[in-house]
Amino acid sequence: MQEFSIIQKISIWVIPVLFAITIHEVAHGWVARRFGDSTAFMLGRLSLNPFKHIDPVGTVVVPALMLLMQAPAFGWAKPVPVNFNNLRNPKRDMIYVAAAGPLSNLVMALFWALIVRLGMSLVTTGAWYSMPLVYMGSAGIFINLILMVLNLFPLLPLDGGRVLAGLLPGPLAWKYSRIEPYGVWILIALLMSGILFRILTPFLSIAMSIVSPITGLSAMSIEKIVFSLM
Repeated sequence: MQEFSIIQKISIWVIPVLFAITIHEVAHGWVARRFGDSTAFMLGRLSLNPFKHIDPVGTVVVPALMLLMQAPAFGWAKPVPVNFNNLRNPKRDMIYVAAAGPLSNLVMALFWALIVRLGMSLVTTGAWYSMPLVYMGSAGIFINLILMVLNLFPLLPLDGGRVLAGLLPGPLAWKYSRIEPYGVWILIALLMSGILFRILTPFLSIAMSIVSPITGLSAMSIEKIVFSLM
C-alpha cells in the first residue's frame, strides 16, 4: 500500500469531511423547514457552502490533530439551529429532523461508493486520477458511515438520542431529556475508554458490508485503503 505524506492525507480527507458534516447539518435544517421551522433558512444556514458551517475547532483543528495522531479523521460543523417549538408536531417531527442527518450520511456514503467504482473502472486506462478517486471515495465512505453510526447512538444530544426521545412516551421522554446536559461528557468518557468504538464497530461493519459491494471492492479492501490514509 502506498505511503502518504500528511499533506496528501489532508488533501484526500478534506473534501469528504467538509461535505459530510456540511450536508449532515443542512439536512437537519431542510427537514425542519419542511415541518414548519424556518430558523436555519432565515439565518442563511441552508447552504452547501462549507464556510457557512465550519467550526474552527471541530472542522479544522480536531480532524488535523487526529490525522497527525494516525487516528480516524473526525470532526463536526456548527450545529444548524432548530427551534422545535416551531414544528407543527414537535415530538413527532423531531424524529424526522434528527434522523435526516444520519440518513444524509448514508446517501453520501453511497455516492462515494460510486466514485470508488468509477476510479476502479479507470485504473486499466492508466488515467492519473483513477487512484485518487479510489482513495477519496474510500475516505468518503468511511467518514460518512462513522458519522451515521455515531450520530445514531441513542444519547442526547446526538441525533439518535433525539429520535429515542421522540419515540418514548411523554413522561419517559422528559426524564430521558434530563441527561442531555451531561451527554457530551458521557460521550467523551465512552470515547476515551474505548467503549464507544467497541459498541459502534459491529454496526459500522454492517454498514460497510452493505455499501462496499457498490464499489466492486470488499469491505476489507476499503478498510485497508482507509487505514493507509491515517
